[in-house]
This record gives sequence, structure tokens and C-alpha cells, in this order.
Amino acid sequence: MAHDALEPVAPPQTPVAAAAIFGDRLELAEQFVAVLADTGITHGLIGPREAPRLWDRHVLNCAVVQEAIPVAAATQRVIDVGSGAGLPGVALAIARPDLELHLVEPLARRTEWLSGTVAQLGLVNVTVHTARAETMWDQLDAPWVTARAVSRIVQLAEWTLPLLTAGGSLLALKGSRAAQELEEGRTALTRLGVVEAGVEACGTGLLDEPTFVLRATIGDVVDRRLFRSRQPSSAGSARRRADRPRGARRPGPAAGGRPPHQP
Repeated sequence: MAHDALEPVAPPQTPVAAAAIFGDRLELAEQFVAVLADTGITHGLIGPREAPRLWDRHVLNCAVVQEAIPVAAATQRVIDVGSGAGLPGVALAIARPDLELHLVEPLARRTEWLSGTVAQLGLVNVTVHTARAETMWDQLDAPWVTARAVSRIVQLAEWTLPLLTAGGSLLALKGSRAAQELEEGRTALTRLGVVEAGVEACGTGLLDEPTFVLRATIGDVVDRRLFRSRQPSSAGSARRRADRPRGARRPGPAAGGRPPHQP
């Protein structure tokens, strides 16, 4: 289905759990869902079939990850890699105004949509970057990095661990196979500088299905020279494949895209 053939839909009804998760910022979350159901679909960031599940499968699924980030006295920075439709970045920014979100997405048409959505929602705690994660290693760091539907954990760690400050954690939103994926990649993660890793369930008691978060924590700041010696890739390419509407044309260089593995 071509992007210009997509039609916006009515946003789904707000579930009871949304009030518990967003509190006094529920109205802002409802506005975000309405944007996803409108331009999120017409711009090809959300598949039309996902519209009825925007709350439970997407926005609430992402917002509960706030449980993995303790509230601190000072503002904490979070880098969301492969932000796509603002999931989890925008959802977290709404749920936690105490966080400073940086959305990193390599595809320009997506960051244009993200910037417009952030402005429309009036989110002053969000900055959007048109970039691959690897190009931000010397420009941006944070104690927290988030990613959803981007890649398997070892590849994701290679892209994102250099963005972490000492003792920082990568929070990867995963499905029910998170524990198996962690065990398969644990040795490789240790070699990359991860000192502690585990799987946490967020949203238990609030959502019908909790969100499984694979947390990978580093000790000291990782040696970026080790990571630069690895083949560069895109921390957004897998996300673009995962949420592109079925049958939609893959963007080529003329549309602002680029071939995979191109520096």
C-alpha cells in the first residue's frame, strides 16, 4: 500500500489503565494517540491495522518503561535510539516530564514528523536528532538509552553502549523471548563492557501483557575504539522494517533513505 493511499482513522477509546500511567498528563497522551491515528498512519509510521491497538500495544506498552528509570532529584537524560513514531521516546516524555528525551532517528521524513508532533504537543523536554546512533557517540551521552523493535540485543549494544555514561543502562523493549535472547548474547555483552544484565517486567497489574525490558548496565565508560573497529550500520534500519506498513515502498536515496550498512 502506498503512503498516499493511507487514510487516518478515529483514535481508539482511552483505556482505564491510561489514567493510572499518565496521571494529570492523560490529556496530552490522548492527543499523542490522536496524532498517531492521523498523520502517524498517513505518513506510514504506523500500520493501519495497528490503529485499534495504539493504546495497549504501543503507547501504554512504552510508557510503563518509566518504571525502570527511578525518579531523581536532578533531570535525567534519556537517548531513544531508532525512535520511529516516537515509541518509546514521546510516550516517556509525556509520562515523565522530569526526563530530558533525545530522539535519535536516521530517516529524515520520520524526524520531520517527530519534530512536528513534539511541537504540536508542546513537549519542551524533547530534542529530535536526524542521525544514526554511531554518529552521536562524540556528541551526546546519557545514563539511559532506550530502544524498541530495533535489533537483537548484541547488535543494539554495539550501536548504543558508547552513548552511556559510567554506570548507565540500555533499556531494550523486548517481547516474551527477552530472557532467551539475553542468555544467547550474555557472553558477547560482557565482552562489550556490560557488567550486569537482566529482564524486567514493567506494567504488571496495569496492562494485560507487561512490557519486558532487557536492561544492560555498563561499569566504566566503554572504550569507543573497540566499537569503532566494528562494521558501521544503522540503528534505525531494523525499526523501519518492523513498523513499515505491509506493501509500502521502501524509501531509496531519492526519498531520503539510504542502503543498509552505508556509513
